[in-house]
Amino acid sequence: MVRMSSEHSASTRQAAMVDRFGRKIDYLRLSVTDRCDLRCTYCIPKGFRDFTEPPDWLTFDEIVRFVSVLKRRGLRHLRLTGGEPLTRRNLPDLVSRLSSLGVDDISMSTNGTQLETYAKPLRLAGLSRLNVSLDSLDEQKTAQIAGRNVLSAVLRGLEAARAAGFGLIKVNMVVMADTNMATIEEMIEFCQKSGFVLRLIEAMPMGQTGRSAGKFDLSELRERLRRSRYLQDVESTSGGPAKYLKSADGTITVGFITPMSDHFCSSCNRVRLTADGTMFLCLGQNDKVDFRPLLRAGRPDSELDIAIDRAMLIKPHRHDFITNPKAIDRIMAATGG
Repeated sequence: MVRMSSEHSASTRQAAMVDRFGRKIDYLRLSVTDRCDLRCTYCIPKGFRDFTEPPDWLTFDEIVRFVSVLKRRGLRHLRLTGGEPLTRRNLPDLVSRLSSLGVDDISMSTNGTQLETYAKPLRLAGLSRLNVSLDSLDEQKTAQIAGRNVLSAVLRGLEAARAAGFGLIKVNMVVMADTNMATIEEMIEFCQKSGFVLRLIEAMPMGQTGRSAGKFDLSELRERLRRSRYLQDVESTSGGPAKYLKSADGTITVGFITPMSDHFCSSCNRVRLTADGTMFLCLGQNDKVDFRPLLRAGRPDSELDIAIDRAMLIKPHRHDFITNPKAIDRIMAATGG
C-alpha cells in the first residue's frame, strides 16, 4: 500500500476526488448484489453461476461508512445498482441510512420486477429517483430478451412507483437492431403518455453476452427523432452520461447513452463499487482498488482516504471498447451496471 505522511493525509482527507486528468469524481454507482432474477441477453449468460457469495458482500454498516467518507470527499450522486438491487434483503433500510448522510441525489436502477412491492417503502426511505429497465412492450420480445416474460410485473411496478410519488422515473431501453429497434416509436408514445423519461442505450461489449448484443449506433436515430418529433437539446441535471432531447411542450424527453458511437469519457465523473467492495474506475478497463479489506478490518478513515487517492491516480482516460472489444470478460452485473 502507498504510504503518505500524516501531514499529506490530513490535507487530502477533505479534498475533492479529482483524477489525474482533472475530472472531478462526485458520482458513485454502488452495487449491493451481483445477482439478478432475470437473464437479459446483453448482461448475464444463461446458466451463469459464478456469483459473489453473500458473506463477501459489504454489509450495510460497511456501505454506510464508505459512502460517508466519499460524501466528505465531495460525493453528490449515489446510484444503487446490481445485479438487481431489490433482491438484496432489507434494501429500504439501507436507503434510509444512506439518505441520512445528506447526499444530494440518491437513485436506483432496477429491472422493476419487484418494484410493485418496494416502491412505496423506498420512497419513504428517501430514494429520490428511479431508472427502470424496459426493453420492449411486447410480451414475446420481453421474454426473449429477459429470459422470461415479466412485462406485466414491470408495468405494475412503474405504476406503483408513480403512485408512491417518484416525480422523475426514467425508462432504460437497450437498443438491439435485431430485437427491439423497430419498437422505439411505440416506447416513445408509452413514455409520453405515462410521463416517463425514455433513455435509449447502446450495448457495451462486456463479456460474451455484451458482445453478442451487437453494435448499434444511436447517432442516426437521434437526428431522425430530432427532426420527426421536433425535439431540442436540453441540459441534464442528474450527473449522468445521457444527452437529452425534449419536445417544446415538455411531454417527450428522450435521452441517449452512447458509449460506443460518441463516448463521454472526457467528462466522466463516476466510479463503481461492486457488491464485494471492489472499486472499478472504468467500465471498459480493469483498473480497480479493493476496499473490503480496509472496511472489514475497521481501518481508520485516513487509510480509506489514501486508497481513494490511489484510485484517482489510476482512473484511466477512457475505455477501450472500440479498440479492444474483447478485453473485458466480466459481465455487466458483476461491475455494478
